[in-house]
Amino acid sequence: MTDPPTVRPATGDELRACIPDLARLRQEVFRAFPYLYEGSAEYEEGYLRTYLGAPGALVVLARDGERVVGASTAVPLTRETPEVRAPFRAPEFDPGDVLYLGESVLLPGYRGRGVGHRFFDEREAHARRLGLGVAAFCAVRRPEDHPARPPGYRPLDAFWQARGYTERPDLETTMTWRDVGEGRETPKPMRFWIRRLG
Repeated sequence: MTDPPTVRPATGDELRACIPDLARLRQEVFRAFPYLYEGSAEYEEGYLRTYLGAPGALVVLARDGERVVGASTAVPLTRETPEVRAPFRAPEFDPGDVLYLGESVLLPGYRGRGVGHRFFDEREAHARRLGLGVAAFCAVRRPEDHPARPPGYRPLDAFWQARGYTERPDLETTMTWRDVGEGRETPKPMRFWIRRLG
């Protein structure tokens, strides 16, 4: 087994140069269950460019040598889309105090080597640097009997709980994308997980 990938934030020209690689990485990883996402390079590259100019945004890259094998993102909740912001209502939440953790994508051969923990470490440290007290992300909810669910599939719930995140059935939203093999976009239920950083 080779050394674990190097994990560190990327900004500016370095991030800009990686956008095509990151777009391909997102498409590859998100095709698998539970996301089953049928993305396009154009959409992915446009989405990733939003991190270049968003104040408070963070992109963390995992590299094996020069090859990008994983990435993780975060942005202040106030910079997110309405469907992401909607569940965070007063008095429990101040949207200005929340860092939204976007995707973490990692090629299968690099999993189980601590990279996922590093992604969370980097993003939580970023939240603290910004003076934000809450980290949050959402995950797609697929039915237990979904036909694309692989045998032996284990969700990441135990990993997220070990990181201090709490699943919040009362905090849900809907996102829309085209599943692999489908001809049109359909809505997907998304549930939030929350950690108060303290």
